[in-house]
Amino acid sequence: MSGSSTPKSLPSSGQKSLHDIKHPLSCSPGAEEDTGGDGFVVIDTPSPDLPHTEPSSIADKDLSLPNGTPADTSSPASSSSLLNRLQLDDDMDGETRDLFVTVDDPKKHVCTMETYITYCVMTKTTRSEFELPEYSIRRRYQDFDWLRIKLEDTQPTHFIPPLPEKFVVKGVVDRFSEEFVETRRRALDKFLKRIADHPVLSFNEHFKVFLTAKDLNSYKKQGITLLSKMGESVRYVTSGYKLRNRPVEFSAIGEYLDTFALKLGTIDRIAQRIIKEEVGPESKYLVELREYGPVYSTWSALERELREPLEGVSACIGNCSTALEELTEDMTEDFLPVLREYILYSESMKNVLKKRDQVQAEYEVKLDAAALKREEKTGVPTEVEKCQDKVECFNADLKADMERWQNNKTQDFRQLLMGMADKNIQYYEKCLTAWESIIPLLQDKPEPK
Repeated sequence: MSGSSTPKSLPSSGQKSLHDIKHPLSCSPGAEEDTGGDGFVVIDTPSPDLPHTEPSSIADKDLSLPNGTPADTSSPASSSSLLNRLQLDDDMDGETRDLFVTVDDPKKHVCTMETYITYCVMTKTTRSEFELPEYSIRRRYQDFDWLRIKLEDTQPTHFIPPLPEKFVVKGVVDRFSEEFVETRRRALDKFLKRIADHPVLSFNEHFKVFLTAKDLNSYKKQGITLLSKMGESVRYVTSGYKLRNRPVEFSAIGEYLDTFALKLGTIDRIAQRIIKEEVGPESKYLVELREYGPVYSTWSALERELREPLEGVSACIGNCSTALEELTEDMTEDFLPVLREYILYSESMKNVLKKRDQVQAEYEVKLDAAALKREEKTGVPTEVEKCQDKVECFNADLKADMERWQNNKTQDFRQLLMGMADKNIQYYEKCLTAWESIIPLLQDKPEPK
């Protein structure tokens, strides 16, 4: 998680060598294409170069296709595999980052055909692939959405951070209101910061274009990517296919995400109801509380002996009412958006799991097809070996992203719950102070002699 402030110096994170490695499941402009005999397109792009261990040969798996011997599909390996070289470095602290992005200064634009909001995206970097050290451009929501789609297309093995929902934000009616715009600005800021902090996504060419191009229209007009077409072919080949041996760890991740999303969804709904019942437009409680205090004030005009205590109670109730509004405002601005982000995040992660399963299913289908041919061959067909690489790349990237996501989630929710506890303590302290202030007014005063 990065802050909006920028250190005086921005040392390089030393990830330039990332461009020297080709990733068989990624796509970027200028990437090399390799089309197998089955028409399946493999597109290579950079991935981080991290510690490498000795890869195992496919022969070590005792995979004999001519006689149809079953292969181990739960964790395939081959001589060309990148499994042991594809790891994500989650140890990037503020001293080593070399890319800082901030979303700020929302502005409303009123045109003949539409009205929309733009945000200033400011970038500071020392990376050599950027022509300038600083950029400042304006982007609207649909530009952020374009970036997210491009990242999903070109980085299918990675978790793509979610965007805030386009039209519906619970509790907000006017999408041009200050509250709505600020909530969205903060969400967009977090979206870009998560990408900038990622050791692979931050080097995506589309992300660079988003941060630097003055006009995105020419880029948006480009057609569907080859990787998207590749994904469609995978879904066609594996339609209705059931995996023989899905790795237990990925089944566990899927079950965890289902439960996680369910729990957060329940908390979100209850929190929404609490806020609506306490201070929402239809809240009877807050309306009654606001009417309750003034009654004591008007009563005090009739009671000479009780005037000060009654006015004190009226002021006390007013202070408690204000404190409650502040508490729920903090909940709406700080607590609920985090819940919504992680609910959307879990859905994005489930989609990556589905893509991983589709690639494994394609690998198993190709294994079966090659085994049925029963041809005299000394090695494994190239297209099958490529599928092994794809599965291993998915496994490595998915597990690394999952670990990174868990670390971020732990940090985010610790801060969230700490802030929630602090805000509640402040609320009850204000109420306590308000009620304690009227105690001296209620005590009997000695009559003057």
